[in-house]
Amino acid sequence: MQSSVRQQLLSAFSKADGGFVSGQALAEILGCSRTAIWKHIEALRQEGFELEAVRKKGYRIVSKPDKVTENEILIGLETNWLGKEIVSLDTTDSTQKEAHRLAQEPFKEGTVVIAEEQTAGRGRMARQWHSPKHTGIWMSVILKPELPPYKAPQFTLLTAVSVVEAIREVTGLQPEIKWPNDILLNGKKLTGILTELQADADRIHSVIIGIGINVNQLKFPEELKEIATSLAIEKGEKISRSHIIQEILKRLEHYYHLYIEEGFSDIKRRWERYALSIGKRISARTVTGVLHGKALGITEEGVLKLLDDEGVIHNIYSADIEVEKKAD
Repeated sequence: MQSSVRQQLLSAFSKADGGFVSGQALAEILGCSRTAIWKHIEALRQEGFELEAVRKKGYRIVSKPDKVTENEILIGLETNWLGKEIVSLDTTDSTQKEAHRLAQEPFKEGTVVIAEEQTAGRGRMARQWHSPKHTGIWMSVILKPELPPYKAPQFTLLTAVSVVEAIREVTGLQPEIKWPNDILLNGKKLTGILTELQADADRIHSVIIGIGINVNQLKFPEELKEIATSLAIEKGEKISRSHIIQEILKRLEHYYHLYIEEGFSDIKRRWERYALSIGKRISARTVTGVLHGKALGITEEGVLKLLDDEGVIHNIYSADIEVEKKAD
């Protein structure tokens, strides 16, 4: 099914809000025959959509597939351009690797690569990311901002704000951001964000943002049980992955434009509001050693500010951060 035709068809069903849409109405919207409409409907059924057909009423979507497909995301997606082009994969080594390859080709900005399973998912510092099939959100977004490379780190923070707000909206849960690229829930890791560049010295060609979210896992490998969690574990019920994705893309598009047009200030305030470490005593493990002190906030460049016990403010560009427990 061609992407533009698919989007028009799914948009018609979305506007009907569970009601019937006649075959004639669909034929007029898509500019094709009733026979062609039937073929498109059958293609949706092949993807796992359950559609009801009633004589003189038309078609309506009864249920959506329990997997994240292009069509599943496009139904109800409230963006102007972000996520309108989706590369949906069943299994891949890494959505980041696939997105890097696609970014070299004439793919539109806002293209999203999403997979049901990653066999070699990775996080920051080449750490492995556990990404089993049909449980989480494993996706990468291709952006092409006309900005100098030094402004790229803010996209990690911008994305973190988008993800936190999306999860809060859909689930009511209250995740927090751990600088620079993790999102935690009740002290356990829920989400990782990996931002990578394709750039010249003075110009960004593309920013590839990888997002991994534990959504419906109910158990983890032994080595992760104490440090990882999922939305389903915390909420006590299964969560719609496509709904989370739609909310993330909507907010990501909004904050992307806000950053380009007005700068980082508003996003910075939101990030600090959701951050778990701001105002608390932390340890920052860098390549040169460990610093201890109070986390003051972040700069306009997304750099973490730490006030040590001697009253010296340190700018932390890269580190593993831990909030220190209070002494008994």
